[in-house]
Amino acid sequence: MTSSDRQSLRGTALLTDPFLNRGTAFTADERRALGLEGLLPPQVETLERQAERVMAHLDAKPTDLERYIYLSALVDRNETLFYKVLMSDPARFVPIVYAPTLGEVCKSFSHLYRRPRGMYISLDMKGRIAEVLRNWPAPDVRFLCVTTGGRILGLGDIGANGMGIPIGKLQLYTACGAVPPHTTLPVQLDIGTTNAALRADPLYLGLRREPPPEAELDAFVEEFVAAVQEVFPACCIHFEDWKGTDAIRYLERYRDRVLCYNDDIQGTASVTLAGLVTALRIKGEQLADQTFLFLGAGSSALGTSDLLVTAMEAEGLTVAEARSRIVMMDVKGLVEPSRTDLTDEQRRYAHAAAPTRDLLETIRRVRPSVLIGVSTAGGAFTQPVVELMAEINARPIIFPLSIPRPECTAEQAYGWSDGRALYAAGIQFPQVMRGDMVFRPGQANNFYIFPGLGLAVYATRPHLITDGLIIEAAHALADQVSPSAQARGMLYPPQSQILEVEVTSACRLAEYLFANGMAAVARPDDIRAWIEGMCYSAEYGAIEAVAGG
Repeated sequence: MTSSDRQSLRGTALLTDPFLNRGTAFTADERRALGLEGLLPPQVETLERQAERVMAHLDAKPTDLERYIYLSALVDRNETLFYKVLMSDPARFVPIVYAPTLGEVCKSFSHLYRRPRGMYISLDMKGRIAEVLRNWPAPDVRFLCVTTGGRILGLGDIGANGMGIPIGKLQLYTACGAVPPHTTLPVQLDIGTTNAALRADPLYLGLRREPPPEAELDAFVEEFVAAVQEVFPACCIHFEDWKGTDAIRYLERYRDRVLCYNDDIQGTASVTLAGLVTALRIKGEQLADQTFLFLGAGSSALGTSDLLVTAMEAEGLTVAEARSRIVMMDVKGLVEPSRTDLTDEQRRYAHAAAPTRDLLETIRRVRPSVLIGVSTAGGAFTQPVVELMAEINARPIIFPLSIPRPECTAEQAYGWSDGRALYAAGIQFPQVMRGDMVFRPGQANNFYIFPGLGLAVYATRPHLITDGLIIEAAHALADQVSPSAQARGMLYPPQSQILEVEVTSACRLAEYLFANGMAAVARPDDIRAWIEGMCYSAEYGAIEAVAGG
């Protein structure tokens, strides 16, 4: 439905439109003018009172999965109320509408399906993708989050069940970054799935076929990217949860051609760098002086490593020197030159060493100051591993980033290191008490990065997203961790302040974009006020916006 169509909605049609519906908040005059009399209870409520009712419903739900389902129904009937609730307490609701709850949702997405949100672009639409994209009612799409479902939250290839990810990701653009929701579009690029159990599931909603060969997939993605440029020329393509080799290939192919961003690669790299910057401020050390060991050698590890190399170059190292400080292991052992299964990207980090599959042995050899887990192997950082890191380092930096099961818990990391670990995980753990000490573990989650980045991109309209901008996003985040928070071991700002954090980051990134000649709009005198004026607010608009005057 177009905006002009919506302006003429009346009666029950208005009550079923989630973008304009206000439910019991329609005033008496509005009810008379819009044919709503008798269709609603007589009490006129404020948005705040409606949110109070929603909170009571959520409190009564027994699980976060049930809360997700309730919130999904809410956004289907009243988008403003949905965002009012989410933005009232992001720290509470991010784990519900995104990880870790979303992992459970995606496993059963076809079974939980209620009504369409976003678009499904499937292989059988090849040759007419632009035509299909024009079916989307909003003409000014500025952020399109697209997945193939090839690698979702440690679940592997779940095909069209992955649609929950772009839906949730874009909701965080708004809830955490105040990007207007009508400018976002979730897309499932349905290329089939390698998951035979899903293909056999009678309720599965996606194509029941294997993914195509690489050449056919490349042609399909090329048409899709070109179609987005044609139909939504100001749009940033956010690649999310693609199979690792595909994720790396397409980012390299398109990053210098179109406005695009891969959150698994660039977002993970940026939020990890931000946590490292804060940890090293606590230690009084430089990034270029560290040695990094990654458990995991996929797209997240490679993207983070490449960004670390660029950041270490800025501190005076050569590319070769920076790469020599990064060591990787995966399920087949140490990444070293004798292996014949390495990709070109992995070979950059294949340093001469004897083969081994023993993490403890690798730590003894490498003596890393930073241990990062992106392996999806929950529990891989065992007590001997953490104790050895603490033996080597006075303040070991330990980042188990796998979702939903990190390589070790916060309690384990602090306990096994005698409270000396500087710790952040991919999921949020509660504070840990050890004697008189209180530890507040950080969450190295990409929602600290992409909403603020998105708000800056929305405001300034750059043509490309560069590594320099990604590094600036990391420093913009790290600079918001106060000295007093650092003294308590905190590596990231409090999640309760996420909206303020993201707006501040967006202002910093806008400054960078203007300073480097990357913005496509004129620089305002007051960047902060300018950006705040663009921020979405979950409030009901004037009656003219509903009735068309």
